Amino acid sequence: MSLLGFLDYAGVAVFAATGALSASRKELDLIGFLFLALVTGIGGGTMRDVVLGSLPVFWVINPDYVLVCASVGVLVFFTAHMLESRYRLLVWLDAIGLSAYCVMGAAKGYVATGSPTVAVVTGTLTAACGGILRDIIAGEPSVLLRPEIYVTAALAGATVFTAATEFDLGTHTASVFGALTAFAIRGGALRFGWSLPRPNSRPGRPPDDVMK
Repeated sequence: MSLLGFLDYAGVAVFAATGALSASRKELDLIGFLFLALVTGIGGGTMRDVVLGSLPVFWVINPDYVLVCASVGVLVFFTAHMLESRYRLLVWLDAIGLSAYCVMGAAKGYVATGSPTVAVVTGTLTAACGGILRDIIAGEPSVLLRPEIYVTAALAGATVFTAATEFDLGTHTASVFGALTAFAIRGGALRFGWSLPRPNSRPGRPPDDVMK
């Protein structure tokens, strides 16, 4: 299996695990575990394929991805109660999945279009959408609304991968550089609370006040 192929399966499996961990935090039944594992594991890649017009989407062509998500969901269902902190594991697994998927998404976008710009967009989209869907469905605070860096890490990883590919450094080297960049930024954000500057503006007024 190639490195990109490994990153593809790894990204799906790790994101599926974060979805199942969210189900565990909400004390859902086995079907809830499977559903959240599936949506989180293949959600970002599905969005990428729809945007690129690569239909049918990847998991329809290769149902092994669905089996990976289901297997991970069942495994987490029977083992999550053993963990001391499910949320801590969730965010670190999410960082690993983000790092793998931003590279895989960028690679697929680059192969499909030959455009570095599209590659960066599809890499970021693939890495971020699964986590966003998971948080919406599970009723968790969205990754987009958290103060620490998230989408920016995916953007940086996809950009580094694409730039390395443009300079003909080879797929293996580009993949390693991109994944390490994304993980270093996301990991640093989790460990040290890194965040981007925010505007010094007043908070938005409630809609009811505006309409008065």
